Amino acid sequence: MADRADKRDRKAALTAWKARQRAAARAAFPVPPEQLSALFDWLDGEVPRRGCDHTLRLVQEWCRQVGVDAGSVEAWLHENGGCCDCEALANAEEAFEEACREPGERSPDA
Repeated sequence: MADRADKRDRKAALTAWKARQRAAARAAFPVPPEQLSALFDWLDGEVPRRGCDHTLRLVQEWCRQVGVDAGSVEAWLHENGGCCDCEALANAEEAFEEACREPGERSPDA
């Protein structure tokens, strides 16, 4: 019986740790989650159409259009593997989605 309780306690501790990690990741967002989501949606349409030149030129354009500080957005993207527009979609969007995932919700790749 103690093994089940230990396993349950370890699982609860892991769940709580993951929740704290996601909360910390959300707190580091440079703009509200709705705006980051809008950026990724916009990039999803623009990158295939206009291509990636290995810079964040499309991110910078979006920031100008919506009046957001490009520097803080770029810094966050870099920290999350988005060093160019296509990597922002491939890597940073995944980090964003993970941070926004509800407790107990599984990753689409899992």
